Amino acid sequence: MKRYQTVDDYIANAEHWQPELMRLREILQSTPLIETVKWGGPCYTHEGKMAVGIGGFKSYFGLWFFQGALLSDKESVLINAQEGKTKALRQWRFSSAKEIKARQIKAYVKEAIQLQNEGVEIKADRRQPLVIPPELKTALAADSDAQKAFAELTKGRQREYADYISGAKREQTKAKRLEKILPMITAGAGLNDKYRSC
Repeated sequence: MKRYQTVDDYIANAEHWQPELMRLREILQSTPLIETVKWGGPCYTHEGKMAVGIGGFKSYFGLWFFQGALLSDKESVLINAQEGKTKALRQWRFSSAKEIKARQIKAYVKEAIQLQNEGVEIKADRRQPLVIPPELKTALAADSDAQKAFAELTKGRQREYADYISGAKREQTKAKRLEKILPMITAGAGLNDKYRSC
């Protein structure tokens, strides 16, 4: 997936929903949020913290509220796209320009800002035990350099690799992912390091 440096580039290169993304952008620009790019996509922050993102896909376009689970969601529009995995993030999906209601969106943004001002947030649970999938254990045991480098990674980076392998459904996909990540592990790099500076 291509990563963009500006929101203009993101929208100009969107395969779908360009006018709709521009409309969402206009609405968000009319709020106190600051426009930026995080992980290659449009993001709107408040006092340095991510509040809302926008994006377009084949079948829908939408807003992402980074602390959306805390919003009152009076319109019942927010969904958890990864039930059981995502704790705070909530999506508001649209399938047509007619569904964009500026007043409703601004009300959600206002509440998100208010919650941030109050310091209310859902934090990631860092206490969960790290579970290394068997495929990764076996691959590391067979490569002493990778095993040593993996042990020196932070728990967060270890968890990224473990989740990446265990998230694959098919054995073929797991094998392909292992082939990709072993050189990265040996080099002491995290799976998502290239996005951390965005």
